[in-house]
Amino acid sequence: MVVPAAVGRGLTPAGFALGVALSLPGAALTQPAAPPSAAPPSAASPSAASPPAAVLARASAGAAAAISAPAVRAGEDVLRLSDVYAEVLARNPRVVAARALARAAGARVASTRRPPDPQLQLGFMNYTLPALRPMDPLGMTQLQVMQMVPVAGKLGLAGTSAGARAEAEAARATDVAWELRARAAAAFYEVASYDRSIAIAAETRRLLEDLARIAATMYRVGEGRQADVLRAQVEIARMDEELVRMRAMRTAAAGRLNALLDRAADAPVPTAALPAFPDATPPLAALQAAAQDGRPMLRAGRDEVRAAQAAETLARRELWPDLQVGVQLGQRPMPVTADGMGGGTERMGSLMLGASVPIFARSRQLQMREEAAAMRQMAGADLAAMRADTRARVTEAYADLTRARNLQALYRTTVLPQAEVSVTSSLAAYRVGSVPFMTLVDSRMTVNRYRQELSTLEAEEGRAWAELEMLLGAPLFDPGIARETAARETGVIPGAASPSDATPRVTGVSAPAAPIHSSPTSGRARRVAPARPGGAP
Repeated sequence: MVVPAAVGRGLTPAGFALGVALSLPGAALTQPAAPPSAAPPSAASPSAASPPAAVLARASAGAAAAISAPAVRAGEDVLRLSDVYAEVLARNPRVVAARALARAAGARVASTRRPPDPQLQLGFMNYTLPALRPMDPLGMTQLQVMQMVPVAGKLGLAGTSAGARAEAEAARATDVAWELRARAAAAFYEVASYDRSIAIAAETRRLLEDLARIAATMYRVGEGRQADVLRAQVEIARMDEELVRMRAMRTAAAGRLNALLDRAADAPVPTAALPAFPDATPPLAALQAAAQDGRPMLRAGRDEVRAAQAAETLARRELWPDLQVGVQLGQRPMPVTADGMGGGTERMGSLMLGASVPIFARSRQLQMREEAAAMRQMAGADLAAMRADTRARVTEAYADLTRARNLQALYRTTVLPQAEVSVTSSLAAYRVGSVPFMTLVDSRMTVNRYRQELSTLEAEEGRAWAELEMLLGAPLFDPGIARETAARETGVIPGAASPSDATPRVTGVSAPAAPIHSSPTSGRARRVAPARPGGAP
């Protein structure tokens, strides 16, 4: 209790009570906060000391909880990332269309390995008109079957090319699923960021209301200025504006998420529960190697190159003539001679062999070779471009992930605790007249900005993880475990500790082959049992 400072300023009994309240950082709020429009309490009432004590208690004792307070309350209906993944893969029309296209490409493979259908002909040769009787001795009835037989392994090459293209379409369908999964994750994290920012802004508004009551109380006892009261009301109005803006942006983000999930635009989206992220990231070189090997789009590019190579070989063999094999059966009535001999039916058969003659080879078969060579070159160039793009995107996502994680650690361990201490110091200094009211308000708004930036960094980390999963074509953590759930199970605030030795699974990276779950050491994630995380295409 700092009594001499209060007495030295010659305070009235009410002013002395205010000074005593400011010297009690452990005081608790014993009455509900009044609305902004309510009149300040009388200087002579015993409750005049309550608002300053409440603010000081919130600013000092509750600082750590305010830094990373979860936006999800126990028992509240929440939206988990695993649910979003499952729904986008089951309902998104683009995923359905890509899978149907892959099935169509697979259905074409069998037909390319078969020769053309045989031709069956029935002929009535040399019949008289209009009697429609066979002429003697030329009239006959013929049945003919012709079959084209491709040579030089053309059917096998055509099947190889079609099979490779079907595999490419299947890989593209998988890539579409991963891409939409990443887009849905980005929308989910955007909703989660707005949920937390709105909660932070609402809490800041309540604290500003408390500051406004302090300013009003001090003005009534002659220790403050009316301008401080008015400025506090202005800051509250600014927070109301901020809340309106963020709620509108949250509605827009929810609409984008609903579109990806093929829901109605105004379908309700519950509060998003952030998943427990891995404790550590694999090295960049391991991520690059895993992406080059596992990204579905690169697999599709390699399949397209294989298909183009088979098609080029096939085009070079198109100059070889195809064989035609035919069988012909004929019959005709035998005439009856004058002596009564003859009659009956005469039957005959024929075997025919033929071949196609490439007389237009310069403008057809040779041009087919040129086309196939150009297509093979294009497929190789496309694959090289996709590899370069993958390397760049993995590097960018890794940089974003590292930046978000490092800044979160800095905010949690240094920036926010110091900013909260600054609020406490400014509040005490304002009471004794050492700093103006604007310094106190600015320090409070600085904490609000840092906490909102922290929620944005959490969302950016989630988007970076989703981008890496899309580029690698493999899940890196279990999206079904919410961060708040992990914190309740372990008793640790997520992200409050330094990273441990846990390493997320990456295809092709030397790491424990098991999914990642919540870690009791950091509240992020750890590996506990071999199982495939949910939500993977």
